[in-house]
Amino acid sequence: MTNVTVIGAQWGDEGKGKIVDWLASRADVVVRFQGGHNAGHTLVVGNQTYKLSLLPSGLVRGKLGIIGNGLVVDPEALLAEIARVRSQGLNVGPETLRLADNAILILPLHGAIDRAREAARGDRKIGTTGRGIGPAYEDKVARRAIRVADLAEPETLSEKLDELLLHHNTLLAGLGAPTFEKQALLDRLLELAPQILPYAEPVWERLDEARRAGKRILFEGAQAVMLDVDHGTYPYVTSSNTVAATAASGSGMGPGAIGFVLGIAKAYCTRVGSGPFPSELTDEIGRQLGERGFEFGTVTGRPRRCGWFDAAMVRQAIKVGGINGLALTKLDVLDGLSELKVCVGYDIDGAMVRHLPAAPRAQARATPIYESFEGWSGSTRGARSWAELPAQAIKYVRRIEELVEAPVTLLSTSPERDDTIMVRDPFED
Repeated sequence: MTNVTVIGAQWGDEGKGKIVDWLASRADVVVRFQGGHNAGHTLVVGNQTYKLSLLPSGLVRGKLGIIGNGLVVDPEALLAEIARVRSQGLNVGPETLRLADNAILILPLHGAIDRAREAARGDRKIGTTGRGIGPAYEDKVARRAIRVADLAEPETLSEKLDELLLHHNTLLAGLGAPTFEKQALLDRLLELAPQILPYAEPVWERLDEARRAGKRILFEGAQAVMLDVDHGTYPYVTSSNTVAATAASGSGMGPGAIGFVLGIAKAYCTRVGSGPFPSELTDEIGRQLGERGFEFGTVTGRPRRCGWFDAAMVRQAIKVGGINGLALTKLDVLDGLSELKVCVGYDIDGAMVRHLPAAPRAQARATPIYESFEGWSGSTRGARSWAELPAQAIKYVRRIEELVEAPVTLLSTSPERDDTIMVRDPFED
């Protein structure tokens, strides 16, 4: 028996929410370990659709959910999300949800500076959600951030706001944006404190106890490896490390707790926002993939850019992300296409390479090299065993395994939680 860490193996939006929800039936604790409310996981359970941004997906299964110290947390967004899922019938309270007392808080000024800087970038904007995630992480590493535990100390809040406003109001004024007044921010934080603090604790202690008791822990990542601030398509990335190693540092556990690392990838590829996308399709097929896959950002609502499966990029994500096995989602979206293509590498200035380079202009020059496949006429939707899949669909999956150099551990064939083919149980690895 082992723990499991789930991370994205593309540019996010791979269907991690459904996989985590499905795996949570075997877990005792589900932990979010990085990101903020820029992440979005959609779970379809019967006639209910849950859209989660900060809350661990395991709450839908009635599991203990933990928001780790690696996140940046907007207290207003957290309380609003709790209220929303409660209205859908979920039991979410301090007895089912715990929040790391050393997690960083996102304040309104973070969103303001995020949006002002994006506007100032003009055509070179990164494509952030404008929710303040990046500026909050900046304050964390600059050692001026307000943490959850600070809500219990009004004097600490007051002192930290002085430093924050000195920095952020100077930037906002320089960008021609409205500045913030200290007392209003302080009053609001003190008003939120009694609503947030009942959830707060040193979660590393609870996780250590769970591990010693032999309980199964499921670590839930946000975004994906190719949006990792170090290993992704920089600067078009998120502001945190999204690789599996962050599950340890972002929850307060040692690296030995990570367990089996499951990477999630769609059977094709999508991306939201700006940045390189070598296998992107701007033609009718790209439009079909978007329509069939309901490709709109869970958080932003923006249409996702769609393209063929990029095996070179997923292979890269597997290597740097520490992925042991792959969960392939949305195979059913490819049903009925007469021909499929997979990117196996890139032509960059006449040379074939099997990874996206770090330099932005080299990334932009990467032209996909494709391998073509015959499509299948039958349906994969709702399949729950290999025997229900068309032969060509099986060939497609097997070839992807060869190209990315990792086994397919799970296969998802619809948004429904039980329409999943399990090749290997990650918890038993």
